[in-house]
Amino acid sequence: MEKTFQTETQYKTIPNQEQLSQLERRLQFHPSTTTDPKVLTRAQIDFYNRNGYLKGFRIFNDAEIAEHRRFLDETLAKVIANGGNSYSIISAHMKYGLVYDLINHPRIVAYVKDLLGEDLIGWGAHYFCKMPHDGKVVAWHQDASFWPLTPSKTVTVWLAIDDADVENSCMRFVAGSHKLGHLTYKMSENDGTSVLNQTVEGAEQFGEVINDELKAGEISLHSDLCLHGSLPNHSDRRRCGLTLRYASADVRSDPTFGWNKEGVVVSGQDVDHHWANPGRPQG
Repeated sequence: MEKTFQTETQYKTIPNQEQLSQLERRLQFHPSTTTDPKVLTRAQIDFYNRNGYLKGFRIFNDAEIAEHRRFLDETLAKVIANGGNSYSIISAHMKYGLVYDLINHPRIVAYVKDLLGEDLIGWGAHYFCKMPHDGKVVAWHQDASFWPLTPSKTVTVWLAIDDADVENSCMRFVAGSHKLGHLTYKMSENDGTSVLNQTVEGAEQFGEVINDELKAGEISLHSDLCLHGSLPNHSDRRRCGLTLRYASADVRSDPTFGWNKEGVVVSGQDVDHHWANPGRPQG
């Protein structure tokens, strides 16, 4: 998967490119069919279906997000002291009770339910921290390309821990790219300037590039097939966000890699008990 990430998790392993190529996955966009949304409007759902993203929803006030920022500051310092880096905090909901609470947070879950439906799994949590003067890019990519999941019915919530703007390298979307299916990419394993090992070249041809500028405490949401990435952070400010990954309960993980063991039922039910639904960690 991402080259600079430590891939130590409690249960799952990260498949390599050869393993992914051997999986039978249905990678196509599944539009939201919600007819009675609770927090989004019908117009916002239509916008998501057309463009593959939504942004700018306030979840936490300044005092609340400051508490989360303090937790991240302390955790990141420990991770770096132990040899990790600012991209290393992966499967965080399996390690930290506070992040487990976030992936279950009713204000966040409500937005995702309006896109994916009542039966919902939270299966991933990963801090993406671009430190000041971080020269690496996050190349244009589609999340679903990296994951041993099918069908491609995952929504990522990006919770801004810090303010994210153009100056400190906010995430960018290519509007409408999610409707093109799984796009051809090139491998970039030996490119030391990129956080990822996949690059979709010429991504700008597929739609308008949108800056995902957010204030701390706000979220954006995007489809697992929406092209996105970010530029180097040349500013003096950190840009950190917590990605929370949610899938419809009918999504299946290839058992070889154990991703189902980290899936938490955050709404409704998992009728077939595919996802392990682990409890809250003590950390």
